[in-house]
Amino acid sequence: MTMIADNLHAVHARIAQACTQAGRPVDAVRLLAVSKTFGPEAVQQAFDAGQRAFGENYIQEAVEKIATLAHLPLEWHCIGPIQSNKTRLVAEHFQWSHTVDRLKIAQRLSEQRPAHLPPLQVCIQVNVDGGSTKSGMLPEEVLPLARAVATLPRLTLRGLMCIPEPAPDFVAACAVFTKARGLFDALISEGLVLDTLSMGMSADVDAAVASGSTLVRVGSAIFGARSYPAST
Repeated sequence: MTMIADNLHAVHARIAQACTQAGRPVDAVRLLAVSKTFGPEAVQQAFDAGQRAFGENYIQEAVEKIATLAHLPLEWHCIGPIQSNKTRLVAEHFQWSHTVDRLKIAQRLSEQRPAHLPPLQVCIQVNVDGGSTKSGMLPEEVLPLARAVATLPRLTLRGLMCIPEPAPDFVAACAVFTKARGLFDALISEGLVLDTLSMGMSADVDAAVASGSTLVRVGSAIFGARSYPAST
């Protein structure tokens, strides 16, 4: 087995243990392998080990990788910020977008999603802890946007995504993630049909799973340390 295969096995075991400790089914949480800055060879190794869903932050880099690996049945998730001039690339090449944070972006994704493709699956990014450097909507702004996005053609609203500031410990992380779970539940109580709560990364998977995450985004624990490009 490769290092990536070994790491994937360890991450799956960690998720399963977190689910068990939280009293949740072990298949309640999906793993998104965050492959940003890693080449097609790394994705191929993860695919060979059974991984199918991959997350990318840098859209141009991702589009090139998607083209190189077009022969594989992969599911690509955009998990980085989307500028207006990049919406067409996301609409045309990805299956998911986790980072919708304003109506203009959602409308452009809807308009630019090719008719021959299934609807783009989208999550609204929420700034759940109010971090000043974080993207995403404030919690009190999410419901109107969610209602608007849910009506757009060529999109399917699936849920929420958050990237809180690093927490000092498990309890503190759970407190923030629980806020996101509360907002998720509140949206469902308003009649929105949602099934995805995208939260948790390599450092805080356990707290995210304990708090109700349905999809965790793990990169370095699978692929190793990153060398970031000078520009994106």
